[in-house]
Amino acid sequence: MTLTREESILLGVLVVNLVLAALYLLYGVFFAAPGKKEGEATRDGRATYFLRFLVMALFPVGGFVFFLLAQLLYKTVFRFGVNLEDVTFSKERVDTQVKADEEQERNIIPIEEALAVNDKKSLRTAMLSIIRGEVQSSLSSIALALNSGDSETAHYAASVLSDKLNEFRMNVRRLYSEIQGNPEQTGCEEELIDYMDGFLKQKVFTPLEQNGYVRMMAEVADMLYQEDMSRLTVERYEGVCLRLMEAEEFEASEMWCRRLEEEHPEALCAYTCKLKLYFVLKNREAFFQTLDILKKSDVVIDSETLEMIRIFS
Repeated sequence: MTLTREESILLGVLVVNLVLAALYLLYGVFFAAPGKKEGEATRDGRATYFLRFLVMALFPVGGFVFFLLAQLLYKTVFRFGVNLEDVTFSKERVDTQVKADEEQERNIIPIEEALAVNDKKSLRTAMLSIIRGEVQSSLSSIALALNSGDSETAHYAASVLSDKLNEFRMNVRRLYSEIQGNPEQTGCEEELIDYMDGFLKQKVFTPLEQNGYVRMMAEVADMLYQEDMSRLTVERYEGVCLRLMEAEEFEASEMWCRRLEEEHPEALCAYTCKLKLYFVLKNREAFFQTLDILKKSDVVIDSETLEMIRIFS
């Protein structure tokens, strides 16, 4: 069969393209890739040349043009190095962003759900995930695992919880001793209140020990109130009010609610703490009076309080 002139030209281009692509592959495999710096793997370099060969073979002329233009851009536009003389790297100002392990997160369920369905594998996975993370803020979840039927999970929970609670007891004893030994001490009171509140709000102690620490926290807060009430933030007032309420120290809690209202009348918790107290005490008159005052005030209300207002209005 006789080929036309156009067909002959096309066949010649294909053959030349294939030969050049094969030569490029041979050059890359036997000369360029082995010539890389000592210690670097050559396998990836050879794979790169093989992929380029496939592109040039499957896309005649276009493949060569593409790689030629890419090489020209690399040699002309991107040939200049980056000047890092004026760039400083400080670990104090760098927040490392770690990509979330989405696959692992999808396979982890809360400890409460794992306990409910008695799923030992999920429970162990959740426990290990908590232990590897921020343990101090997850003590209540760890305490739940103590009731697990899985002995290994219960052992993990008991070990971690025991260590953290013993550490808490020693730190509280140390800070409280410093406050008692040096009335002029500044800073220890705030540190102790914040530290104790972070643990006590998780309710991981026995009722007797919990109430004892709550009274200690209120005592230190009262010392701070007498010395310099400006050092008591809204969060510290709220923490003392709620912890006393949970310990059923209602008179002391009401006193701190009044103090909070006097010092921070614009704070939402000045109203929510009183509402919670009056609800527990079943004081309907005081509860609805406080609720009415809150509705008429200019205090910014969050979604939880707004829902409560809708329920009781």
